[in-house]
Amino acid sequence: MPIKLPSFRPRKDAYPADLWTKCPSCSEMLFNKQLDKSDRVCPTCGHHFRLSAEARIALLVDDRSFVEVDAGLQSVDALGFVDQKPYPDRLAAAQLATGMRDAAVRGTATIDGHRVSLCVMDFAFMGGSMGAVVGEKVTRAAEQALMERLPLIIVSASGGARMQEGTLALMQLAKTCAALERLRAAGVPYISIMSDPTTGGVFASYAVLGDINIAEPNALIGFAGARVAAGTIAQELPPGFQRSEFLFEHGFVDRVVARRSLRGEIADLLRYLVPGEQRPAADNGRSLFDPIGFLTSLADRVVPDLPAPEEAPARPTEPADDVPAARAADREATRG
Repeated sequence: MPIKLPSFRPRKDAYPADLWTKCPSCSEMLFNKQLDKSDRVCPTCGHHFRLSAEARIALLVDDRSFVEVDAGLQSVDALGFVDQKPYPDRLAAAQLATGMRDAAVRGTATIDGHRVSLCVMDFAFMGGSMGAVVGEKVTRAAEQALMERLPLIIVSASGGARMQEGTLALMQLAKTCAALERLRAAGVPYISIMSDPTTGGVFASYAVLGDINIAEPNALIGFAGARVAAGTIAQELPPGFQRSEFLFEHGFVDRVVARRSLRGEIADLLRYLVPGEQRPAADNGRSLFDPIGFLTSLADRVVPDLPAPEEAPARPTEPADDVPAARAADREATRG
């Protein structure tokens, strides 16, 4: 009679997604509850995981100080866009998964007692893509900061403009930049915080226009992907290209700040970046600074004056009254 040996189950490499998370940097298995207590930063290697908008707001602002504004804004399918599934279905799925209306949340809050206008993006909502709603919330946050003279803080986490909204999404680049220019002209400070990732149209518009640009460690920051950039210039990219530390070394980012030190860093900046007195504006509401006039005056001072061209000597002409008489004399001489 054959002997039955006990069977041994193979070791499972997969862990329940709701219990454990594998660190992509050091491959350490992290217990999710412990990871949340450490603000989703790996205690072994310091890798910064992505944060939801709700967790980001709780990390930055004073307790129970955040007051959400424009919570009801929601994207519409103006183009009737359909790829693998209709755009409204994608919106509904993202709203169900995140509990958000769109990829950004805005409102007012206090940070160490300083009242600010705050806008936070969430990458979990369709990759943090910027559509009409995100652009509108960023613009309204800047306009409220201008009206109430509050420092503006925007936390970016995005893959770029939302392709399902086409040109409507691309128009948000110009709209947000115009709002931030009015803020700059009025002397109201703007602090930009770039988390992983900050790319595409968001990078090309408001994410890099801050008076102070702060990045989290090892965050992916750039316009086009590394493969696209390497193919465009036909060269091998340097190590760490488009990462926070690389951009800091090349002067593109002002500070690289760890997540747990971020709130204290912003509080220190708010003590120095106080909204100044409003600068005078022209009759049309624009700033008195005229870039064309500035360049013209600069050219007048740098470029030497060229000598005036010499005028050619004028031909001697007969007086107008003598012309008919001369013609009559010629006719008489011809008859004779």
